[in-house]
Amino acid sequence: MRLPDFFDRVPKLMLRDPMAELLGCAEGGIFEYGYGDVVRLTGHSCPTVATAYWLTVRALRMLYPDELPMRGGIEVQFRDSARAGDVGVIATVVQMLTGAAGSSGFKGLGGRFARAGLLRMVPELPLSLRYRRLDTGVAVDAAADLSLVPASPALLRLTERSARQNLDPEAMTELGRLWQERVRHLLLELGDDPAVFTVRPVPRTVRASSFGPQRTANGGR
Repeated sequence: MRLPDFFDRVPKLMLRDPMAELLGCAEGGIFEYGYGDVVRLTGHSCPTVATAYWLTVRALRMLYPDELPMRGGIEVQFRDSARAGDVGVIATVVQMLTGAAGSSGFKGLGGRFARAGLLRMVPELPLSLRYRRLDTGVAVDAAADLSLVPASPALLRLTERSARQNLDPEAMTELGRLWQERVRHLLLELGDDPAVFTVRPVPRTVRASSFGPQRTANGGR
C-alpha cells in the first residue's frame, strides 16, 4: 500500500500505554503513530482527518512537555455531538491516538486501565475540543479554522463534476492530486499557524469547575 510521500514528513506522535506494556504487546508500552495510521483507520485523507490528527498531536505536546504522553490517561471533551457534521470522524482519530473512548469503550482490567467514558460531549466548551490529563487535571482547549485553507477553484470544479458524473481517469487523478495538495499545505505549511490551529491552556479556575472527580492515569478513581 503506497501512500502520498508527504505523509512521512508529517511529525509523528509517540506515546506510552501502561496497559500495552502490562500485556506485552509493545516494548515499554511505547507506540508511535503517524498521519498514515489515521488515514488507514478512517479510510481517507482530508482536512478533517488531518485536523483531528494535528490538533491531538499539538494538544498532547502541550500537556506533556517533558515526557511521553500517556495513552489511556487523557479525557477528551467535544463541544458538538458525534452526530453533528464531521465530529464522529474526529472522535475516531482522537480515540485511536489518546485511547479515550465513549460509553462503549474498554471497561478496564481488574479495575485498572478503563477507557470508557473518557470521550464525552460538553456543549459549553469555548472551543471545539478539550484535552485533560487524568493525573494532574491540566487541560488544553483546541480548535481549527479550515476557512483559512480554502479549496482551489480547480478542485471545487472537479469535486462538483464528480458528484454529477463519473470522472475519466485523468480527471480523477487530478482531483486526488489537488485534494492531497490541500491536506499537505494544511499540515506542513500551516501546522504552526495560530490563526489556523488554536491550542491553548485552560486556566486552573476553569479546570476546577469543568470536570468531575479526578481519575488516576491508569483509569481508576
